[in-house]
Amino acid sequence: MHQRLTLSTALLLTLPPLLWAGNAVVGRMVSGLVPPITLNFLRWVLAFVLLLPVAGWVLRTRSPLWPQLLRRYALLGLLGVGCYNSLQYLALKTSTPVNVTLVGSSIPVFMLALGALFFGQRITGRQLAGALLSVAGVLLVLSHGHPERLAQVRFVPGDIYMLFATAAWAWYSWLLAQPSDPPQIRADWAAFLMAQIVPGLLWSGLFTAAEWGVTDASITWGWPLAAALAFITLGPAILAYRSWGLGVQRVGPNVAGFFSNLTPAFAAIFSAAFLGEPPQPYHVVAFLLIVGGIVVSSRR
Repeated sequence: MHQRLTLSTALLLTLPPLLWAGNAVVGRMVSGLVPPITLNFLRWVLAFVLLLPVAGWVLRTRSPLWPQLLRRYALLGLLGVGCYNSLQYLALKTSTPVNVTLVGSSIPVFMLALGALFFGQRITGRQLAGALLSVAGVLLVLSHGHPERLAQVRFVPGDIYMLFATAAWAWYSWLLAQPSDPPQIRADWAAFLMAQIVPGLLWSGLFTAAEWGVTDASITWGWPLAAALAFITLGPAILAYRSWGLGVQRVGPNVAGFFSNLTPAFAAIFSAAFLGEPPQPYHVVAFLLIVGGIVVSSRR
């Protein structure tokens, strides 16, 4: 049974969007230093190393991870570790952090649709209204503030990649809410994340091998890339996943999904500060629509 949204849970669910916005900006900043799928693989390798001292017991032969590996954690690892950020970093090659995160704000629509189709959830009027407000914000971004242009809008590759990433994250979040994990793993956040990283690294490694096989990939090592890897590993990879997983368990994917829509606001601030890409007036309107979606959908 999910709890009501409290201030502590709201703050917990606000932290991941803050870190994800930083992730988008940093991903854009180092896009010329490292291939996008390789960047995702490297950050999860580092996360694996950092979690090994506290969650290494998951890898033991008698660990409850192995009976569930193919049935549950292989899919969680594919969606949350292998796909989501690989697709986001790919999106940042051809789009800005603000646009990428705003397109990602369509996640409430995916949350509601997947919940109704596959998880037996009833869509309330408030949730539908909140989703429509969020969609309006996304459409405003895609039309660059001119709704009449929607008929002529042309998706750049980054927009398409981000839509797939958002669908993967919505599916991942619904799987998180299903209480089918062994108690030893569910009670230990580091072990729960490690159980996803293990198969996720296999998926991400395969994707990285394909990237190096079909492109002229190269890495420019140095302090900028090292600092970027340190941030995206400690923040978006470990702390954000921990906070998001706990928040989803408390209030459910539908309510939690609307908090991800705060990411564009933080991305706009960070982009203006670090990339010299100030938000446009239509970004402000889109953000107000997105916040309106959070307020409407989460009220009882």
